[in-house]
Amino acid sequence: MAKNLLIVESPAKAKTINKYLGKDFHVLASYGHVRDLKPKEGAVDPEHGFAMAYEVIERNEKHVDAIAKAAKQADDIYLATDLDREGEAISWHISEILKERGLTAGKRLHRVVFSEITPKAIKAAVAQPRQLSHDMVDAQQARRALDYLVGFNLSPVLWRKVQRGLSAGRVQSPALRMIAEREEEIEAFVAREYWSVEAALRHPEGDFTARLTKLNGKKFEQFDLTNEHDALAARAALKEAAHGRLTVSDVGSKERKRRPAPPFTTSTLQQEAARKLGFSTSRTMKIAQGLYEGVSLGSEGTVGLITYMRTDSVALSEDAVTEMRELIARDFGAKALPDHPQVYKSKSKNAQEAHEAIRPTSALLTPREVSGFLNEEQRKLYELIWKRTIACQMIHATLNTVSVEFALPHVAGGDASFRSTGTTVVDPGFLAVYEEGRDQKGADDDDEGRRLPKLAVGEQIALHDIQADQHFTEPPPRYSEASLVKALEEHGIGRPSTYASIIQVLLNREYVFLDSRRFKPTDVGRAVSKFLTAHFTRYVDYDFTAKLEDELDAVSRGEEAWVPLMERFWVPFKQQVDEKTESVDRSEATGARELGADPKTGKPVSVRLGRYGAYAQIGDKDQDEKLQFASLRPGQSMHTIALADALELFKLPRTLGQAENGDEVSVGVGRFGPFVKQGSTYASLKAEDDPYTIELPRALQIVQEKLEMLANRIITDFGTGVQVLNGRYGPYITDGEKNARIPKDQEPKELTEAQCLELLAAAPVKKGRGAFKKTAAKKAAAKKAPAEKKVPAKKAPAKTTAKKAATKKTASKKTAAKKTVAKKTATKKAASKKTAVTRAGA
Repeated sequence: MAKNLLIVESPAKAKTINKYLGKDFHVLASYGHVRDLKPKEGAVDPEHGFAMAYEVIERNEKHVDAIAKAAKQADDIYLATDLDREGEAISWHISEILKERGLTAGKRLHRVVFSEITPKAIKAAVAQPRQLSHDMVDAQQARRALDYLVGFNLSPVLWRKVQRGLSAGRVQSPALRMIAEREEEIEAFVAREYWSVEAALRHPEGDFTARLTKLNGKKFEQFDLTNEHDALAARAALKEAAHGRLTVSDVGSKERKRRPAPPFTTSTLQQEAARKLGFSTSRTMKIAQGLYEGVSLGSEGTVGLITYMRTDSVALSEDAVTEMRELIARDFGAKALPDHPQVYKSKSKNAQEAHEAIRPTSALLTPREVSGFLNEEQRKLYELIWKRTIACQMIHATLNTVSVEFALPHVAGGDASFRSTGTTVVDPGFLAVYEEGRDQKGADDDDEGRRLPKLAVGEQIALHDIQADQHFTEPPPRYSEASLVKALEEHGIGRPSTYASIIQVLLNREYVFLDSRRFKPTDVGRAVSKFLTAHFTRYVDYDFTAKLEDELDAVSRGEEAWVPLMERFWVPFKQQVDEKTESVDRSEATGARELGADPKTGKPVSVRLGRYGAYAQIGDKDQDEKLQFASLRPGQSMHTIALADALELFKLPRTLGQAENGDEVSVGVGRFGPFVKQGSTYASLKAEDDPYTIELPRALQIVQEKLEMLANRIITDFGTGVQVLNGRYGPYITDGEKNARIPKDQEPKELTEAQCLELLAAAPVKKGRGAFKKTAAKKAAAKKAPAEKKVPAKKAPAKTTAKKAATKKTASKKTAAKKTVAKKTATKKAASKKTAVTRAGA
């Protein structure tokens, strides 16, 4: 066994590093986090200095045991988890586990950090280890404790006031508020009409256009023409004054320089990958992690292609810059190289400049050279990172903007003028390699790349036409993944490593969904956001959340203690939770709205949030004995639905007519969606069918299809409870308790009962709601049984009974133990298949 044990987070990284360090080192992976807070109330104890009760994560138990076994044999233990706070915390947790098991006595523990997985970087890091940073560990512990306390205390309030099963988070709740408030802005937006005027000009060197910039003797503003009458009147006056031509009154030329964008940080990589590649934030991070941990490059072996992908620094090492400059001079010429290296400073006050930006580990590993070893997604992301990094060390781009004015001095109402601009690239500089994407284009972007003909003052240009175009102002756009990450970063909410998990949590909890790659809040998401904003304003406030992040950063730098920070947060927070639990009305919390009165009954019509989503209600529960309910249709929102649309919902169930046998046919909406009913037969509507418009012939067709499916469901019935059936996923065997698959080489119709029984015997026990209820009933009975035997009738039988009970208890314990071991083994097997490094979210 090697004398040196080095522990990293992922098996892929372990495999790569093992090749670099040789036989003196044994490299093992922790598979991400090894311990977490116990998933129950009281795991963080505010009464005792916020003491935290940890336990080993079940899926990683065998990896922890392997580390412990190797640690016994090692003299030196190197903790080489990632270089951020989470990585530091994982190293601390490993060291604590080893201490608890008595495996650190007489051994040396070293903390090793590196930002790239290359032989040089790994060997240098091992040669210069440091001690664990307890300040960074404290910051991570404080973050975890805050997230735990918010979740365990705020989520139950949401269950009681909004809907069961909901949860709140310290960081994701402000992010949800952003999305919900943007939706409110969109709904409140009132479009304004405006008109633009443009001249179409003819020239031998090429036709071009000019925008109206002056009208009636003053600068032409966006809302100077707001209706068709005025716009057409202005157009007619301009055409009449022009007499078929415009005269050049001024020609201006201005040269400007554009600097390249800085190298990637986590957030800018996520934004650009979303814009240019269409990758989600979580997808970007997963692909980047694979590039960082190493890719097999044939005879060269496994090589880490990029530096660490969780960073907010834009700094680059001197060695990396030197190599980039050599490549630029070689491939793009000396003129593409600035006199001095480009230096970038992070805008984030908490950026760790000791870390590096995301860059290729070697600029010489060009996309062309490595593309054959990468899959399509890896190739695209690596090319993006490589190009951005190389471009950041190239010379600026030189652009020339030509602006031409056309004056019209004799227009009715005052002077007018048009302007045409065109921007051409004089020297592409870094643009030869890379140009940063944008979420929204500005007015100047249309001029870029447009070249105007050479024009001189006094020259007359033929006017083809003057066009007046109608426009309407548009509401602010919903957030895309790129713009949401940008907004979170600008507000200081979360940190680079948490953006992907924040977004994933919001999607997983169905607080938001993606509509044309833009985030739209669900009714539940809006109710949660509205409730938290109204009653826990401070804790979804952007500035408060950002200030808390700053304080956590201060803890990581050793400038602030974590327990006082926790106390400042906890005391007012707990007080507010207790107060709101008692005082807030549920209807107000869910955002219930009264829309008006039902014309037929005069009863109030309202929309509310229920257990299964939003619904409309006719009647008042305090005054009416019988209420009417109807679920909202897909695409409808309780926050925007109008009275007329809500009343339409109560037209269901709807009678369509009668079938040939006299059965009544109706359509309705149930818990599992819209359905047709004929007699006692229910059939779900297809996705393309609308319960409000479907007619009798189509409904009968759907019922017939269901009846045919039921008729053809039984392939063979042996009369003993064993059947061969057609199922949703193909034929199968069942006896009511268990289901069995049919081998591919077997014809379902030809199976004998004996063959079916054999296949059923080998099949796993079916786990369903009934099985769960039986198990629960057995457990309840087992718990209840001892209590019923309070006083035995006779002493002798009592002993026998006690003995039997003890025997049964022992047997049941053994059985339970076996089941537990089997369950854990199965869980561990499943967990061992997952090799991706898991990181905690926000």
